[in-house]
Parts: sequence; structure tokens; C-alpha cells
Amino acid sequence: MRTDYHTHTPLCGHAVGAPRDYILAAQKAELEEIGFSDHNPMPTQFDDWRMAPDDLPHYVEMIEQARLEFPHYPIRLGLECDFIPGYEEHVRNLAAAADWDYLIGAVHYVTPDWDIDNPKHLKRWTEQPVEEVWTAYFNAYTKMVESCLFDFLAHPDLVKKFGYRPEGDLSRFYHEMLDATAEAGITLEVSTAGLRKEVREIYPSRDFLVAAHARHIPIVINSDAHSPKEVAYEFDLAYTLAREVGYTEVMRFEKRKAFPVEIV
Repeated sequence: MRTDYHTHTPLCGHAVGAPRDYILAAQKAELEEIGFSDHNPMPTQFDDWRMAPDDLPHYVEMIEQARLEFPHYPIRLGLECDFIPGYEEHVRNLAAAADWDYLIGAVHYVTPDWDIDNPKHLKRWTEQPVEEVWTAYFNAYTKMVESCLFDFLAHPDLVKKFGYRPEGDLSRFYHEMLDATAEAGITLEVSTAGLRKEVREIYPSRDFLVAAHARHIPIVINSDAHSPKEVAYEFDLAYTLAREVGYTEVMRFEKRKAFPVEIV
């Protein structure tokens, strides 16, 4: 059973295609179901790549209309939520704002003014040690895990997007985060989006995923599609990687509950 739960809509300002276009793409890719998870609104609109606060009801209505149009095809409603210290109560309020099937936790910001995956800040990578950036990212990610606010965790090593990596064994950055994930029992996303970025690698890396499997951390495979053509992007590669690492199941989500399904 293949699903894709990490897809976006034009409300975030950097995606294209109506929900029905994503659904048709999912059906063409022979997915069993699809889920939408656009970037969460914040109390103040401090960046240009998420839906505005007033757009949330419209977003939920868009997905409800899609469900009416495709009554026999499962369409899940989710939200990709940034974990930013100090905004935990805002996430709790969002969790009560709709009948979500899942909430995705994500870290984009390592400082209040630096979303590390944003190309407009690329120069900042040359202005401080890469080691410090990776440390800040995974410290934030561990805090996100420990908050237990989310159903699964997005693109775990997004910090590698532009190809900047410290020397040596990188597990020193993420072993604490994986220990926390295992203790919390949260699902980890395997995302093919990295294959479309400068790093040209699935999030997370093979070594990262091996370490997750050793800790019995469940996974879900997604595309982070920002256009219909990216739905189920290179899923064969992701499922092959998961099997090679030792995974035999992935998780599906409904009403904020996770259910294991066999990888076939």
C-alpha cells in the first residue's frame, strides 16, 4: 500500500496545481491514498512560504471539496507545522482547529531569521562553521521530537539540502534525536524531495535510516510535492532503500492514528 502524505497547495505561495491535479497524479501513480499538508499559518506572517492565517478555513474547505469530487478515493487532511520554540501553544491551537488526519513536525529555522533551506540565505552558509549549523539544526529537531506535538517528522536531515556537510561520521549530530524519536514512538519521514535538490539524496541518508531502523523507529514515505508532477516522485528508489535497510512496514495515517502496512 503506497501513500503520499506530504503534498502542498498554492496557498503556501510556492506550489502549483489544484488539489484535484494532485489527486489525479496520485491515482496515475497507483497510490492507495493521498494526503495534503500545506505549511501552517503563524500568528504573524513572518515569511513568504506558508499560508496566511486567514487562509486556514479556505485550505480545509479545499480539501473537503476534493473529497466530494473523489468520494471513493481516500484523501487525508494534514498540516506541515514548523517547530519554533515559543509557539508550542499555537501548534496546540492548530491541532484543535480541524479534524486532521496527521500533523507533520518540521524544522526549517535554526535562528529566528534563518530558514536554512531558503536559497535567499545561501551566503550565510559561508559565514559560520557548518558544524555549528548542523548542531543547531539537530538540537532544534530533538526539541521538536520531545514536544510530542506531531504524528510524524519531516525531512529529518534537511540541513544537508545545499550539500554543506561537516567532516567525519555525521551520526554524532543525530543519535540523540533518534534516541528521543524512538522513546516517543514517533514516525520518521523518508522523503524523496532531497533527490530534487542540490544534495541529490533522499532525506534521510542511508546511514541515518540504518540508525533509525536499529532503534525500531517506524517510517512513512513521502514526496513533499509542490506540483502534481512531483507526487510519488522516485518512490521506487525510496521503497528499495527502505527494504535494503530492513524495513518491512510503513505507516498510514487516519484521524491522528498510525497504522502499519506491509511493504510490497
